[in-house]
Amino acid sequence: MKKIKELKYVFLTVFITLFACDDFVEVDPIGPNAGDFFNTEEEYEEALIGAYDLLQATFWNNLIAVAASDDFGAGGDAFNYDQPVVQNVNLMIHSPADEEQLRSIWQLMYGGLNRVNYLLENRDKLEFAGKEGIIAQGLFLRAYYTFELVKFFGNVPLKVEEKNGVNRIADSQISAVDQFSIERVSSISAVYGLIQEDLKEAIPSLSPTQDLPYKVTRGAAQALLGKAYLYDGKYSDAATVLNQVISSNQYGLTMGDDYTNMFTTAGENGIESVFEIQYTNIEGAGWDCLQCSEGSYFVQFNGPRSPFNDDVYATGWGFLLPSQALYDTYEANDIRRDVTILDLTDLKALEDNKVYSAPREDTGFYNQKYVPRKDDKSGNASTAELVHKNNYRAIRYADVLLMAAEAEAQSSGANAETYLNLVRARAYGDNSHDYSSSEGSLIEAIYEERRKELAGEGHRFFDLVRTGTAKSAFDAYNASKPTGFEDVIFKENKNEVFPIPLVELELAQATERWGQNPGYNN
Repeated sequence: MKKIKELKYVFLTVFITLFACDDFVEVDPIGPNAGDFFNTEEEYEEALIGAYDLLQATFWNNLIAVAASDDFGAGGDAFNYDQPVVQNVNLMIHSPADEEQLRSIWQLMYGGLNRVNYLLENRDKLEFAGKEGIIAQGLFLRAYYTFELVKFFGNVPLKVEEKNGVNRIADSQISAVDQFSIERVSSISAVYGLIQEDLKEAIPSLSPTQDLPYKVTRGAAQALLGKAYLYDGKYSDAATVLNQVISSNQYGLTMGDDYTNMFTTAGENGIESVFEIQYTNIEGAGWDCLQCSEGSYFVQFNGPRSPFNDDVYATGWGFLLPSQALYDTYEANDIRRDVTILDLTDLKALEDNKVYSAPREDTGFYNQKYVPRKDDKSGNASTAELVHKNNYRAIRYADVLLMAAEAEAQSSGANAETYLNLVRARAYGDNSHDYSSSEGSLIEAIYEERRKELAGEGHRFFDLVRTGTAKSAFDAYNASKPTGFEDVIFKENKNEVFPIPLVELELAQATERWGQNPGYNN
């Protein structure tokens, strides 16, 4: 997305984030407004690029999502809570007063949604060839930002309108006046319904392929629609649309040596990539605006805190530590274990801190998929921590296969075992581990496969929530955790979603109108 940075601040007024700052209403207009913009095809493209831009800020989402998982410990400095929100989330003791990362997710996802709405509300201002594809990409992005909001915060406030008898997200900005009247959507399911409508409108106008890797394809929109159906419990609908992705033959599983390198920069945008968020280390950022970076800050959290005499890996912050229980779920001949987990347990035993500096709740394991690598941040030494160029694989074909397997299993489809076994065959190199009924229920086998296949990618916590298995998973973690590690107390009817940041409720004067998410008022 080479043009994104130069456009990031062009539309400052119209791209203002919902409740982004205390002086929100007093920002003076600078740059173009809708009245003198959208007069050329190029300006539509520029607005779309601006809407894509905030996808790069979803590194905050990935950080919190992995920290919330039962399979990862928070880690961090062994003597200080240097990222208290991350550690609170990891222990499920976070509160509305915990800002930083949680507030960033709220602000930046609404910011992305607002940028898209700036484009969509002007969809009819100019006619030109190819506009349908631009609008369709905008609809996908609105669905994606809304999906992130509902995953984290539940039935979030949205401006909704009825169009042709169907409720839709309104194609308009959240204005300074709207923030004091907008209501929460009636239910989480209703939010997923809004997402589904946007994606159904987008899909017919999206191309199966695109000229640049950051652009959304038809398969990406179908996969996200299938995911939205799955989260909404509409299994038959999910199976139908996910089968369309599979039968398109646009994607495949990365095999052999290519698989072992899939999460390196050399493996980006490959055959398994359905939707991938692009990062670059070309331009640095600053500590006062982490989301201004074109690189992924998430990656920095995943590395060891000090050098360990390796030519490949760079030092990081020592967070997001895979658990022993996760490591033990993999059989020795499952190639995913070494792709997922960087094992430094041998170094953990050494006392020389120059070789290995232990983080809090040290397991000796690190997230290999997104561990910092030296070649990822070369050329930007002054802000190297902020500019990791490792893309985030938001939707992989393996995920599509496992979502389709789940949807088929839940709706009595015929392909569930086939899809599950395709993923297993890649992991073991043959069909010796095909599913059999002796393992137990098929649906439980699919859930466990998702755990192993997608570990460290930010899906596990939300899978536990949507399948109603979070409480039992965290209870199992507490029963098997190493001595000295703290219990994680997952409270049902509370921890399924995160609290609305208190400051956002106050700025919107919505403490009573919206109410806090259940369980977070005490």
